[in-house]
Amino acid sequence: MNTDHQGAGAAGQGARENRTGILMMVTAMATFIANDTIIKHVSAEMPTAQLIFVRGVMATVFVLLVARSMGTTIRLGEMARGWVATRALLDAVATMLYLVALFQMPIANATAINLASPLFLTVLAAIFLREAVGAHRWVATVVGFAGVLLVIQPRADGFNAAALVCLLATALHSARDLLTRRIALHVSGMMVTLATTVAVTLLALLVSFFEGWQAMSWSQLAWLAIAAAFLAIGHYAVIGAMRHGELSLVAPFRYTALLWALVLGYLVWGNLPGPLARIGIVLMIGAGLYVLHRERVRGVGPRGAAIRR
Repeated sequence: MNTDHQGAGAAGQGARENRTGILMMVTAMATFIANDTIIKHVSAEMPTAQLIFVRGVMATVFVLLVARSMGTTIRLGEMARGWVATRALLDAVATMLYLVALFQMPIANATAINLASPLFLTVLAAIFLREAVGAHRWVATVVGFAGVLLVIQPRADGFNAAALVCLLATALHSARDLLTRRIALHVSGMMVTLATTVAVTLLALLVSFFEGWQAMSWSQLAWLAIAAAFLAIGHYAVIGAMRHGELSLVAPFRYTALLWALVLGYLVWGNLPGPLARIGIVLMIGAGLYVLHRERVRGVGPRGAAIRR
């Protein structure tokens, strides 16, 4: 077979994988933000660990029902060992650490630290996955993060000891995403999602024994059921995002979480971003469009031939 045709086919496949990864990442961020919005509404009236546990049980049931409807076989033994179990444990610990930090520091500062994960992932992809992270991707990632800081505008006095806990949680979440690449492809994304929801649920149950429980209304249960569905979809989508395309390319699209949050903030609470935040939004959108443009240019030559990477 002609090597040029082989190169074109490989480049085309790589471009499709990258587009799939980006789309799944954007979807994951949208559903996670929808979940967060509902949780913020419900959390004022319920202990945090209880909330996470109840939502986790619902999310687990949701995943099981979807897996059954899809004919996906769930192998409990495979879920409880190897990279699947390690990833689920990292997710559970990171989630709890992030919540502990969040209760001790301004939400803007916690969000800023949490959204530094694309920077962590880009570094990890270069070191462990041997991805060729060029100057263009570094610039887009850093510019996108600068946009995040302009939107959030964290206060210097909000960085305390809890910030180190939040930073640790962000590093663990990044390691979790990197480990997704180590899970064999024959292990379905549904099984990895189920392992994640179970791990977080069990850890929340343990913490709830110390935090206490209270009665719940049908309205709260209904909202948590909706949040659980969004959460399960988000986990499945982010797992898919980490399995498709180049990690250093897909990771910066985590910044879209902030854009979704701004949209929901306006629709639900009527919050409008200020002048600096608007500049930040432009930077984030511009960085994303630039990454997409560079991917198209890099994948296709001037005559439509694939460029070897």
